Amino acid sequence: MHKIQWPGSGKSTYFRNRQTLLVMTASAALLAGIASAEALPFDQQWPTQQPQRLRPAAKPNGLVVVPREKHPAKAKPGAEDVAAKAKGVLSVIIAIDRQQLTLYSDGHPIARSRVSTGVPGHPTPTGVFSVIQKDRWHRSNIYYNAPMYYMQRITWSGVAMHEGVVPNSPASHGCIRLPGSFARQMWGITKLGVRVIVARSEVTPAEISNERLFTVKREQGEPNGEPQATSPETIGGTFRALELAQLNAAQRVPTVTDAVKPLDAMAYAVATPRDGTNTGPELNMAEPRPLKPGPIAVFISRKEGKLFVRKGFEPVFYVPITVSEPERPLGTHVFTALALNDDNTTLRWSVVSMPGSRPAPAKKSAKGKHVEPAVAPTQPSSNAAEALERVTIPPEAIARISELMSPGASLVISDQGLGPETGKGTDFIVLTR
Repeated sequence: MHKIQWPGSGKSTYFRNRQTLLVMTASAALLAGIASAEALPFDQQWPTQQPQRLRPAAKPNGLVVVPREKHPAKAKPGAEDVAAKAKGVLSVIIAIDRQQLTLYSDGHPIARSRVSTGVPGHPTPTGVFSVIQKDRWHRSNIYYNAPMYYMQRITWSGVAMHEGVVPNSPASHGCIRLPGSFARQMWGITKLGVRVIVARSEVTPAEISNERLFTVKREQGEPNGEPQATSPETIGGTFRALELAQLNAAQRVPTVTDAVKPLDAMAYAVATPRDGTNTGPELNMAEPRPLKPGPIAVFISRKEGKLFVRKGFEPVFYVPITVSEPERPLGTHVFTALALNDDNTTLRWSVVSMPGSRPAPAKKSAKGKHVEPAVAPTQPSSNAAEALERVTIPPEAIARISELMSPGASLVISDQGLGPETGKGTDFIVLTR
């Protein structure tokens, strides 16, 4: 006799129903877990133990940093922190070998970023520069109208810092490309005149104290370092009154009339017709005239044997100087006045010394061809303190420079001359390569 097998009965049906039940139970449990769990990245594994609330990481100084949720409409906390720290004299240093930019405030690093500099066929020049133009929506007039947003120009020949693609190697045609977020961040912090140093390798500011560095000569009405009430007879009043009138006067040549009194002992005009576009008049050929606002810049060139002064991107005067051991390199050193000391006369200074030039490689011999001998190695350059000791400046020039000294002023000592990049609308631009 055969048993009747009803539809849906038997072992096979039993196991199929059991398997379906298990799948449904697992699915329900999984959905419940997902609904109750916090959102995790796809690449993060689920915890094998009882989940715990993670404690915020503590910094070495004991401060606990609580992570914030990123919001596209809000500035990053890092940007807020950098802006809060950027209260002193700012400077930018770019190390080509590291493809890195460091932003300094009063000689202390406050931000770093990856950059991309020029490829071997279009290298980024090294040397001493400053921000001479800013353009939020700049587009290239050379490379097919390419966008170069948050542009900060450092030469009129076409070198600038701007937003761009930043791989882990040089990729530009000479500019310094910045990541988009950092380009926007630094754009909101820097101003025209901020010092920019581009070096082959990393260099850092160091504090320096030397009696040969310039000091501040106060006016008779400033016993405590505080200026008198603003008036046309004081330097501060003069420049504040002239600032608005001179903002758009880059192409206007100022004139001096008999009705205008000498407003500033360091304000000079050309006495005789001559080309003073880059140098200004010689000290003993100058007449008083108002100057633009801003700290002064002083450049001492061993090659030319002169000291040059600029203010507000315009030349003021120059004067011959002497250098001991004139055949020995001075090196290139950038001194920056950071703040007044308590005596309201001396200044707190920092210095950045640029790497020395590389010796020319010896050419390989070739059969039947003339071989030029390798250039003999040059003497080592002076360090910053030695460079100051080797330069002798006329006392009258020191006195007149002291009348214009203030925090933010700079002194550059170099073997290089006043190159073609220094001109109208620039600070001193010293090319080391």
